[in-house]
Amino acid sequence: MNGKIRRIVTGHDEQGLAVVLEDGYAPNVRHDASRPGYYLTQLWQTPTAPAPIDNGADPTLGPVSLAPPELGTVVRIIEFPPAGLELRDVDADAAKQAFSMFGGQHALTGQDGGKRRHPFMHRTETIDYAIVLSGEITMLLDESEVTLRAGEVLIQRGTNHAWTNRTDEPARVLFVLVDGKFDPALPQQ
Repeated sequence: MNGKIRRIVTGHDEQGLAVVLEDGYAPNVRHDASRPGYYLTQLWQTPTAPAPIDNGADPTLGPVSLAPPELGTVVRIIEFPPAGLELRDVDADAAKQAFSMFGGQHALTGQDGGKRRHPFMHRTETIDYAIVLSGEITMLLDESEVTLRAGEVLIQRGTNHAWTNRTDEPARVLFVLVDGKFDPALPQQ
């Protein structure tokens, strides 16, 4: 696995007929050098809801953001390499640098003196649908965890979490992130 994902984008021709506008590898792939084998492939995003249905430019060609635009969505595939001992060496600065490649350093929560379970613990104001395409991945929460295998789905509702692959094989997970808003009645962390 190397982040190469075939992406087909449909649209309309001048007569309004449905056509394929693009058929090739998704152009926006990010690789985190601090995590060999980690690839984030941005497949599509919508800027608002309702989403504009047009033949506009590829919305993924700009910077990659951890969260979707306000009222928008994002769909991406992340390849998680097997976790190794290298995570023990990830300090606050390294985690911030890794998350800064997609503007997410503000979402990190794992930097409070070792109280968190994983250096990449984070929380976003989103609903995330995680669909495991291949392999096995474990989602860590504050005090619990759940392991998912190919074909299984997790709905993440703005919780503090991190992902780790405890197997010897890469895991590929499709994520759909939907912009959200925390309910004021939720307890603050």
